[in-house]
Amino acid sequence: MSLSTLLLQIRPPQTALDMVVGGTLATKTILVILALLSFASWWLIFRKWQQFREVRREGDRFLEYMEQAQRLEDAYKSILALPESPYGRVFRQGVNFFSELRPGALREGAPSGEGLSLTQLEVLRLVLDKEEAEEREELAQGVGTLAVIGSVSPLLGLAGTVLGIMDVFLGITAAGSSNIAAVAPGVAAALITTVAGLAVAIPAVWAYNHFVTMLNRVSSELEGFSSEFIGTLAREGRV
Repeated sequence: MSLSTLLLQIRPPQTALDMVVGGTLATKTILVILALLSFASWWLIFRKWQQFREVRREGDRFLEYMEQAQRLEDAYKSILALPESPYGRVFRQGVNFFSELRPGALREGAPSGEGLSLTQLEVLRLVLDKEEAEEREELAQGVGTLAVIGSVSPLLGLAGTVLGIMDVFLGITAAGSSNIAAVAPGVAAALITTVAGLAVAIPAVWAYNHFVTMLNRVSSELEGFSSEFIGTLAREGRV
């Protein structure tokens, strides 16, 4: 009979701490791993929450400036005063590429000149799509890790429970006793890893789904803005 099983039979666990202390080396190791995963999960949740909150704030300011601008040149001057944001980077990438195709076209008082050809317009669309993909990839960093933590944690908890129950059964076999008073404390201590695994997984899975929803929303807004940018070029006779 293992020492932990003997201690559980002598003094049944009264609290979760007693169950942890009375657990086997395998269950304690798994609990430590789950604790580390929990810390990493909450750190990612806090970090991504701050990042998406800042992106939403920057997006609102960007759209406000865009609505106030009458022409593309006015919008470009206004956006330069704003801090870096996914929306601003996509806009600047589009404007800079357009300026390379039509140098001086955005200067004040410059003639409208010849518009973009269909080939140039398609390349501009590809440039905007590339910038959108890069911004999405930047915002998605860490979100996938939450999904991994949410998937692995319950399995680790279950593994700890199985190992703990195996140790209990081995102790019962060695002692030659199978009454409920000998079995229940060890089983209760073994189940603590399952509870811990679920406690780690539930917030991680919820946060993952929440951040994926926010990421899709930002991506849709960036795609819509890119289309609006090309529409602005067409409206001002630059296409």
